[in-house]
Formats: sequence, C-alpha cells, structure tokens
Amino acid sequence: MSNIQHVTVLGTGVLGSQIAYQAAFAGKTVTAYDINDDAVAAGRERAAGLAKRYEAEVDGAAGGKAQAALESMTFTADLAEAVKDADLVIEAVPEKIEIKRGTYEKLSAVAPEKTIFATNSSTLLPSDIVDATDRPEKFLALHFANEIWKHNTAEVMPVPATSEETKREVEEYAAEMGMVPIVLKKEKAGYLLNSLLVPWLDAAAGLWAGDFADPETIDKTWKLATGSPMGPFQVFDVVGLTTAYNITSSNPDPAHQAVAAKLKEKIDAGELGRATGKGFYTYDA
Repeated sequence: MSNIQHVTVLGTGVLGSQIAYQAAFAGKTVTAYDINDDAVAAGRERAAGLAKRYEAEVDGAAGGKAQAALESMTFTADLAEAVKDADLVIEAVPEKIEIKRGTYEKLSAVAPEKTIFATNSSTLLPSDIVDATDRPEKFLALHFANEIWKHNTAEVMPVPATSEETKREVEEYAAEMGMVPIVLKKEKAGYLLNSLLVPWLDAAAGLWAGDFADPETIDKTWKLATGSPMGPFQVFDVVGLTTAYNITSSNPDPAHQAVAAKLKEKIDAGELGRATGKGFYTYDA
C-alpha cells in the first residue's frame, strides 16, 4: 500500500475533474484546485456530472457511493490551502509550457517537503518542466486517458532524477486509484498512448482542414473499415477541442496551423466537445 492518502489535483477541466473524482471514488482525501472561483464552480459542476455518470456506468457506484465521493471532495482557488496536506499533487493545467512551469514555481513555494509532484501533460516531456520544481527526485509524469473510469490506464514516466521510491509510490497509488499502472523505461513525448493516438488524430484533422471530407464521412470510413467503435472526430469530442487546439496551435507547421484555425472557429462558437454538449457532434445533456 502506498503512503499517498491526501491527493490534490491542479486544474478541474475535463480530465482534471475526472482524475480528482476517481481518486475520491477510490477513497482518497481529495482537494481540487483551480485558478479562480468561477473555474472552481465549473469544476464542481463537472464532478457532480461525473457522479451521475458513475451511478449509471460503474459497478458498485449506485446506492450512494458515487454521491458520497462527490461530497467528500474539497474545492478551492487557494493554492497554499489546496496543497497544505498533500502527499501527491497531480497537475492537469492547460497544455502550455509557460503555464505549467509557472504553476510548478508557485507550487514549489507552498507544498510540504513530503509532496510528490506529477504532471498529466499529454505531449510535453517532464524534463521540460522539472527544473521549475524544487524537488526533481519527487517529480514525474502520470498520464491518464479520458473517461478514466472506462479507460483506466495510468502511464508512469520518470525523469532521470526521479527516485525509485517516488516511482514505486506513484505506481502503487495508481493501482489503488483503480488504474492499471504502465511504467515507461524512459521519457517519450506522448507516452505510449498519445504516441499512437495523436498521429491518427492529426491525419484525420488534416483531411478535414484540407476539405477532403467532412468529419462524419471520415469517422464513418474509419469505423466501417476497421470495426472501431469510435471515429477520430468522436475522440476529439471526448478529449475536448480546447486541448486539441492548444497542442495543434503550438506547432508552427502550416498544416497544423490550418487545423488550429478551424478548431478555433468551433471553440469561438462554444463548440468545445462532449463536455459542453456540442463539438463535431451534438450530445444529449
């Protein structure tokens, strides 16, 4: 059993709220932090929605357990308060290097010495962030897939300075959280999952941005030809278009910039994906 009982999640967006709620559902003491009261309120609403989904989709969640997990969570916009007892902080802030580095500089100033730091970055190398922390031996990446209760992988990726004790603690914690720990031997941008997933999504987005076909046709082609239950644009809606935009817009390649421009049009229209009820597709509340 790990020594990780008090968990703080920084960022209550689509995936951050899932990480926090799943930890609470697994019996951990959870604090969810975001940058202001409006963001915290939105995170609390996402967690309430997750409690309803767990009741409908997760074995053992009915009968009050899902609601009890929600009620056990603490939400705050005070970073020092959020991490004062934390054994582990999982960072799930926007996929921008300057935001992540700034977050770790602030976090290092207020977190207890015992606290392990883990980034959930989808594409950035943890080595790009580690020197913004004050504890490289207690820093690594811990990456989750969307719809965490169904796709329960937890990719553990250390930096060269990560201690064996830290790696072992986080691996044990991931299992306690209900995940399947997947430990990488060395750093790889995108880990295992996104190293496979992102090129597939890029190819689909390029077909859309190049006006070769509409998203529905691209998805239909993939599903019919491979037997997959989801097409790439359905996956975009699950991941969230804001995350896709943040990753794509940071790549100066003209093809990526063309995709980013089309994604921004949808984001500006409020079409952010499944979490908001509309992205490439429309969803029931």
